[in-house]
Amino acid sequence: MDTYRITQNLDPEPNRDLTQQLQAGETLAGRYLIDSVIGVGGMGAVYRARDLHFPNVVKLVAVKEMVNLAPDPMARATIIRNFEREANILATLDHRAIPRIYDYFTINERSYLVLEYVNGKDLEAIINERQEPLSELQVVTWAIELCDVLHFLHTLKPEPIVFRDMKPSNVMVNQQDHIVLVDFGIAKTFQTGQRGTMIGTEGYSPPEQYRGEATPQADIYALGATLHHLMTRRDPRLEAPFSFAERPIRKYNPNISPELEAVIFKALQYNPEDRFRTAEEMKKALLAAAKKTGLLPHVPFPTASTVEENQIRPVWTFECEDEIRGTPLFHEGIVYTGSYDNNLYALSAADGEFQWKYPTEGGIVSRPAAFEGHVYFGSEDTRLYVITARGGRINWTHYTRGPVRSSPTIAEGHVFIGSDDGYLHALNAATGRLVWSTDAGSAIRSTPLVFHENVYFGTQSGEFYCLNFNGSIRWRFSAKRAITSSPVISQGIVYFGSVDSTLYALDCKSGWVIWRYRFEKPSISTPCIHDNLLFTGATDGNIYCIDASTAKEVWRFTTEHQVTGSPIFYNDSVYCGSVDGHLYCLDYRTGRLRWKFMTGGPITGTPAVNGDKIYIGSLDHKLYALTA
Repeated sequence: MDTYRITQNLDPEPNRDLTQQLQAGETLAGRYLIDSVIGVGGMGAVYRARDLHFPNVVKLVAVKEMVNLAPDPMARATIIRNFEREANILATLDHRAIPRIYDYFTINERSYLVLEYVNGKDLEAIINERQEPLSELQVVTWAIELCDVLHFLHTLKPEPIVFRDMKPSNVMVNQQDHIVLVDFGIAKTFQTGQRGTMIGTEGYSPPEQYRGEATPQADIYALGATLHHLMTRRDPRLEAPFSFAERPIRKYNPNISPELEAVIFKALQYNPEDRFRTAEEMKKALLAAAKKTGLLPHVPFPTASTVEENQIRPVWTFECEDEIRGTPLFHEGIVYTGSYDNNLYALSAADGEFQWKYPTEGGIVSRPAAFEGHVYFGSEDTRLYVITARGGRINWTHYTRGPVRSSPTIAEGHVFIGSDDGYLHALNAATGRLVWSTDAGSAIRSTPLVFHENVYFGTQSGEFYCLNFNGSIRWRFSAKRAITSSPVISQGIVYFGSVDSTLYALDCKSGWVIWRYRFEKPSISTPCIHDNLLFTGATDGNIYCIDASTAKEVWRFTTEHQVTGSPIFYNDSVYCGSVDGHLYCLDYRTGRLRWKFMTGGPITGTPAVNGDKIYIGSLDHKLYALTA
């Protein structure tokens, strides 16, 4: 069941007429089509709705409603002020564990927040569905993520934020098994020495919060109470206040280690000065406990624990006469790679043994493609080459009027390739006969993508094209700078990066912008998608994981230099090279480093993978085969 719970901490109206709820099929503000009620509170409801501003894709949102029926004017003003405060706080926050806010408006006596829809369950629902307590590994994993989001809130500039209502029903677990903190209705900016009214949830709130004092350490106490509930299945709201010391975790769940129990009880100390000083300190204590108990290697979260580089050994290497800047191809037991020594090489994928090479008159950065016993690739000598896969003999060539740095795409018996001459060329894949060419106005270095009889590609002037299969322009979109990144499509959305430091998501039928994500620096990396997660790189040195539906950053991994190559997904891992010379293997869910391998030069291409091997070229002139 998808849930998104609402909690109101003001006195609820005792006889709230639930018939006032919006009904499925109603359209709110001419934009949000109500689908269902997914949570009900004392002063409103939360609905799942579809955003009709995106007619060609299903974009779900959570619409949080507040019905203000308080008879007292001061109470009414307080209710509105608290609701507006939640909107204002969310509008300033950008973290993977906090829902985005899209809209805020008032209609008569009702106010609405439109939020990112979290597809998942809250921790309270997860506890109630289970007969047994959660495993220590699962609890530690979620606890580390919660420490991270609390650290983010507590260290915000210029004013930290205290959440003030940490409890299982305010923690969602999404489909990627990551936590999302919801309901910021009583969150508050923190100022030293400031007091307020008692607000929070009995059983989870610390003693000082009852006195109107809420510091970051109040959130640490509430996190400890939440973890205690998860591990014991004993609801602190049903127990005497501040009595956790009388209910040792291992009394109810002997499978929990003494080390983890000690961390939780430190967070639950009565006096704030006896708790962890910061959420970051608590996170380090959790990691230390996990290391001592042997859990650390199984925690799917980025830590300093990685495989040493010298433990990774290549299966084989092959050295060319110049740099390998492009991407290799695996096909039928052979690895093909181009080099700046002007040759295309064919090597045995099993042992790297040389098979043949074909010389051109220019450097080769184009990724080869294979089709019906032939290999297709471009060269900076302005030609597209087609040679036999067995023996490397020329079949035909096609001349363009500029260097060919794009890679060929073969579909429906045609080969499509761009050139620095500014044209996209479509040729008969068997004969090389030119079927059509379309003038795109500037150099084409991205690889064309064929999808549903349309061809998508970007240009160095920043234009992105969708062509019909006959070469006519269906639609065009303008970025601010060059598009070297090649497009990918998933669920009717086309994704690509740009040198204008933006990752774009467009409706593939109309070209309408669905969302944009800003990098810190330009990107020429081609995205890849798995499990609705989009992976890409940028010259800011980061490998990014972005939620493909919401543009919300899930994680980022920082390398030591620019990331100009593109990531690939294989067997729950993301593989990506960096100009720092490393090939990185990351856990795709969390971005945790599994291993890295150092070559002798920058890596600018994309890995190729097959079976148990991954192949990557380097500017040190070598092609490497590693165990995937």
